[in-house]
Amino acid sequence: MNLIITGSTGLIGSALAAACEAEGHTCIRLVRGDGSCSPSEVRWDPNADSIPEQDRLEEADAVIHLAGRSIACRWTPANKAAIRDSRVCGTGLLAHTLAALDHPPPVLLSASASGYYGDTGDRTVDEKGTNGEGFLAGVCRDWESATVPAQQAGVRVVHLRLSPVLNSNGGMLEKLVPLFRARLGGRIGNGRQYMSWITLADVLGAVRLILETPSIRGPVNLAAPHSVTNAEFTRTLAHVLSRPALFPVPRFAAKLALGQMAKETALASSRIDPGVLRRHGYRFAHPKLGLALETVLCAEP
Repeated sequence: MNLIITGSTGLIGSALAAACEAEGHTCIRLVRGDGSCSPSEVRWDPNADSIPEQDRLEEADAVIHLAGRSIACRWTPANKAAIRDSRVCGTGLLAHTLAALDHPPPVLLSASASGYYGDTGDRTVDEKGTNGEGFLAGVCRDWESATVPAQQAGVRVVHLRLSPVLNSNGGMLEKLVPLFRARLGGRIGNGRQYMSWITLADVLGAVRLILETPSIRGPVNLAAPHSVTNAEFTRTLAHVLSRPALFPVPRFAAKLALGQMAKETALASSRIDPGVLRRHGYRFAHPKLGLALETVLCAEP
């Protein structure tokens, strides 16, 4: 397959491009900047609403859109605008460009997030769940809506509603593991809020299944089948690292440090069911948290 990938320098994008190329696929990376391009790159500038070499998109069998600014920052008005624009404007540019091609790629996989559902409390939600409340839920709604021009042009669009990805080289584990190794880890708040998660290996496996299954379209929850509470996650991570979990972070302290971001992420409950993947027979490499953490952290001392 010929694949176009945005966000190819990120945690998921870099691993996906490497895995696809190892399987013999061709990956063209849609990249920002003004410098010269390699043959495997195409420049784009979402801020200027521009993809100068858009005809090269017609070569693709699929476009996988993963670009977006990290939400791991304090959500000031300026940062919130940058987070939203990096997702909505980039996706809109890509969708309109694909729609205008004489021969658009047959499928667009566009990143979204499990934050679409907001705080789910104790409820388990699958892809039929409704849009939640809050900044992140609103961003996800607008992010997904930006793909409409591509859908109207007949492109099969899949929204990858990603849960936090477990990987030692990025994401939340990159920040948590050093704290736990230093014996400074602990639950957040009362620890009863649910956490959905997925390993990078299962993200790549799910993407492969979606690309190979023409009947899959619309939202797909990328989450392991067993959500855990924050307290359970904390205990499991501490056990895998052979460290105690002695320093809980009070709710007020998390909100003081991170503001609205803490309220909508670390303190919110996310109990996500990967309904579409289950119905299409996807077999998770890491369905349970303990084995997932042991595998991801490679039993490091």
